[in-house]
Amino acid sequence: MQEPAINIRLLFESDITAAMQLKEAAGWNQTEEDWRRLMALNPNACFAAVKGGRLVGTTTTTTYGNELAWIGMVLVDPKERRQGIATRLLNVALDYLNGKAATVKLDATAQGQPVYQRLGFEVESVLERWSGTPNAHYARSSKVWDENGIHDVLALDRVAFATDRSKLLKKLIDDACVPPVLLRATDGTLSGYALARQGTNADYVGPVVAKRSQDIERLLDQVLSELPGRRVYLDFNTECSASMTLLSERGFVKERDLIRMVKGGPGKKTSPLVVAIAGPEIG
Repeated sequence: MQEPAINIRLLFESDITAAMQLKEAAGWNQTEEDWRRLMALNPNACFAAVKGGRLVGTTTTTTYGNELAWIGMVLVDPKERRQGIATRLLNVALDYLNGKAATVKLDATAQGQPVYQRLGFEVESVLERWSGTPNAHYARSSKVWDENGIHDVLALDRVAFATDRSKLLKKLIDDACVPPVLLRATDGTLSGYALARQGTNADYVGPVVAKRSQDIERLLDQVLSELPGRRVYLDFNTECSASMTLLSERGFVKERDLIRMVKGGPGKKTSPLVVAIAGPEIG
């Protein structure tokens, strides 16, 4: 019997249950709300591979102005691999992004890296996934959020991420599982912030952004103190000024590397102000 054809179409909210099954097969941490957020941010730019009426692959794109786009959630049913499904999805995503963003980035697993290299992506930097049930070294600040917080967070993030991702951050703040943590200098200016949200396997801490290296420890301790006894994932930017011992001393263990890759450009490298990323699927 002839194999059913594989068709590429838009990914819809009605696909989320099947998409979660692909995500579970890969052992990833995203929730149904993560899928909804991605589709809400760019409803015409998330794609599905369908075979015989069944979802067998996905990819998503998120654009940040006309400067930068992000590719994420590249998933293929393990039973349907080695048929070029991921490459087809990526080509559709790149065709969509052509002319919409000068630079395209993604965070690759070691398994996916060769696929992206064949499509012209180059290695930019290395991230590290750390996990654990950490203990904060100090109690959190009593004031973690205020009415000026959202404005200050967006302004600081614009500097750190080198483009505007305010729509994403507003959604992440709305979906946070604990109040956003702000760290202010003595003059009241924002020197750092940290967000956390729920995942299917662990809570996810990120993004974490700090202006000064001496603020990173305090910022991490404040957000971790909001998550006592809970398993946590954090994707550490190795370009930042913090030492990895900061994580190991708090009970984290390194799981694996993620490879940040870039196509087009020139683009700007991830700033050392970024201590932990917002997520592999969104930067």
